[in-house]
Amino acid sequence: MAKQKRNGQSMLFSFLKDNRWKYITGILLLFIINILQLIVPRLTGTIIDGIKEGAIGEQALLKYSAIIFIISILVFILNYLSRIQITGSSNLYEFLLRNKMFSHLLDMSMDFYNKRAIGDIMALSTNDIGAIRMAMGRGIMLTANTVFLITASIYIMSTKINPRLTLIAFIPMPALVYVMMRFGRSIHKRSKKVQESFGHLTRKTQENISGIRVIKAFVQEDNEIRNFQELNEEDYEKSMALVRIRGIFFPLIGFISSLSYLVVLVYGGNLVVDGAITLGDFVAFNSYLGMIIRPVRFIGMLINFMQRGKASVDRIDELLDEKPTIYDDPSILKEGFESERFEGKIEFRDLTFRYAEGEEPVLKGIDLIIEPGETVAIVGKVGSGKTTLVNLILRLYNPENRGALFIDDIDIMDIPLEILRQNIGYVPQDNFLFSTTIRDNIAFSPIPIEDRTVKEAASISQVYSEILELPEGFHTTLGERGVNLSGGQKQRVSIARALAKDPSILILDDSLSAVDTDTEERILEGLGQFMKGRTTIIIAHRISTIKDADTIVVLDRGRIVEHGTHEELVAMGGTYSEMYERQLLEDKIAVGEYGK
Repeated sequence: MAKQKRNGQSMLFSFLKDNRWKYITGILLLFIINILQLIVPRLTGTIIDGIKEGAIGEQALLKYSAIIFIISILVFILNYLSRIQITGSSNLYEFLLRNKMFSHLLDMSMDFYNKRAIGDIMALSTNDIGAIRMAMGRGIMLTANTVFLITASIYIMSTKINPRLTLIAFIPMPALVYVMMRFGRSIHKRSKKVQESFGHLTRKTQENISGIRVIKAFVQEDNEIRNFQELNEEDYEKSMALVRIRGIFFPLIGFISSLSYLVVLVYGGNLVVDGAITLGDFVAFNSYLGMIIRPVRFIGMLINFMQRGKASVDRIDELLDEKPTIYDDPSILKEGFESERFEGKIEFRDLTFRYAEGEEPVLKGIDLIIEPGETVAIVGKVGSGKTTLVNLILRLYNPENRGALFIDDIDIMDIPLEILRQNIGYVPQDNFLFSTTIRDNIAFSPIPIEDRTVKEAASISQVYSEILELPEGFHTTLGERGVNLSGGQKQRVSIARALAKDPSILILDDSLSAVDTDTEERILEGLGQFMKGRTTIIIAHRISTIKDADTIVVLDRGRIVEHGTHEELVAMGGTYSEMYERQLLEDKIAVGEYGK
């Protein structure tokens, strides 16, 4: 049974099929160029013989010179046109492949990013795509030139000059073929190792730049420099291993090729002395041999291009062959929903969830009903499963079984992802902001959001006045990850982004931790009006943030251990009551210390 083409290979063959006429045109132009170039040695030989015999005068010499000049002009023009066709096509493929990879990355589920390093992905998106572009551009041009020049030159040398001399000139060629075959496999293996090593290096660089504040805060510069140097040294060693084999490969090809010149010089020179061939034929023969040797020497470069390109295609194939685990079932039709807006009822039915098969469950036997418009707070120790619970509502991960999670009495697996997520306003723990304007960060939605809505959302989140104090107000461009805002400002812009969507369900995942208590009170007061008629889930560690919630759910080791109102839970004297008493004590201590 034939092996099925992988995604990257299928795209490559499809592209070559769709753009075959560009490549065919480019290759035909290369053939015309080579034909014109093959005329020049013959003309040179004729001129030399004519001058030697006195048969060419000044006028004939000018005519031949003009022909060579015209050929040079034509070669220049046709070279430009052929490169536009072939190199332009390789650049187009790079453009399409980069778009496909980016779309594929955005389609991938969260578990993909849990196991893939960002640096490796960046290396694939830059280094590997560049290697494929070189193989499809310059690699194809070198292949076409090499095949045609060798074939045509051998034909002319053997039929028009001397077949015996041609045969003797090619005595070193079998050794050349052996060297190329022998070294090609090693170059491929080492090229792949270099590209993988480059991915590790890129990952480490990206990780350190993103975490520069933590590195400086923990005085880890020297340690991280050592770690980077180790990876850099590994990359250097693998690069040098490739350089060493290529350092032998290219000179060896040059040496074997030069043996042909030596054979021709000795044997061909004797043929001239014996009168078997003319001096012009000897010069023309050497010119044709040079035309052959040049592309033969390029075979080393060609093998390098092709092997690096093949290694990159393999690596990109591995990425494109990854399938998202979160996707809409083909049987689900968006049109089947009478209204795209949810009422907001959420129900968990004996839900158990683990991130990977064989691991301990993160959530165990969760039974919970959240009624439309209800505000539910979720509290618990770190690692108790609070964020996992809301990740399941967003369907960033699938429940282990159908029938475990419902929204508006519909199994979440039967709700189109677009409708599900458009109905949810989510403020994550990591308040990620994009390197664009504040307005664009708040109006981050597939549905256009008016300026009035953006400003209202900023007002509710208590960041409006601070935005106006910035140089360009809402049109101020943020640095990477919102670096030019404070932690509290980033949190409040993230809250405004969730509110501007006008969601049916609002999820706040520890999203008030970076603001002071006065600001928190003002935000909660503004949210109180906004949350009316919307289902709201608040994850928080401060009791002050959640004490007014309709229901408070206490998680411990993935299980619901308590739920009720603030007053009911305090009266129980259990886990929640202990948390409340501890925070009251901490507040008293803080006030006491401040009073001193």
